[in-house]
Amino acid sequence: MSTPQVRFLAAAASLMARDLRLAMRRSGDSLLPLAFFVVVTTLFPLALDPDLSLLRDIAPAALWVGALLSSLLALDLLFRDDAQDGALEQMALCGQPFAGLLLAKTAVHWLLTGLPLVLVAPLTATALGVPYSAMTAILAALLLGTLALSLIGAVGAGLTLSLRRNGPLLALLVLPLAVPVLIFGARATTLAIQGESPSAALYLLGAIAVLAASLSPWALAASVRIGLE
Repeated sequence: MSTPQVRFLAAAASLMARDLRLAMRRSGDSLLPLAFFVVVTTLFPLALDPDLSLLRDIAPAALWVGALLSSLLALDLLFRDDAQDGALEQMALCGQPFAGLLLAKTAVHWLLTGLPLVLVAPLTATALGVPYSAMTAILAALLLGTLALSLIGAVGAGLTLSLRRNGPLLALLVLPLAVPVLIFGARATTLAIQGESPSAALYLLGAIAVLAASLSPWALAASVRIGLE
């Protein structure tokens, strides 16, 4: 492995460790999306007739709408603090690949928001009457879906970086791009609950995640540079 690659990996690892330490100091911001997801999904069984077939019918919509809205909650914090204290400008000028460093920050965002959501999903899915046989497919769908949502949302966060109140505009930018994730994720969940094979929907989710991972670093770097100007 060449020296530039070693330096980049060391810089990315240091950046991720720094962001994780800062997130642990502000655990409330990190726990808010997870708490929102749990509250939204568990309110449906309380508000509806406790009929098992009815709960299973609404489970895909409840899980994926909750996941989508939860992913939006922490997006405006993704680059805001680093932009205010000048850390983003230093990353752009440090000589390391800017797109790679921003991708590392996005990975931390997913570790703090997307991964906990995937881990807690079996509990909320059980509350919605989802059979245990469908859990593996639902977790795989949420894993791919939350990863794609974090990558798509990071580009939107970069584009709205220069705005003081970017929440509404960020949602308007991200939601249309997240619709395919919502559609195929809900479809995979529905098929898994019905006992059918969700492979086609999972493959499409995987393709979306790979496409987002391939294109988002350059789009992310360009959007953040625009936001910094």
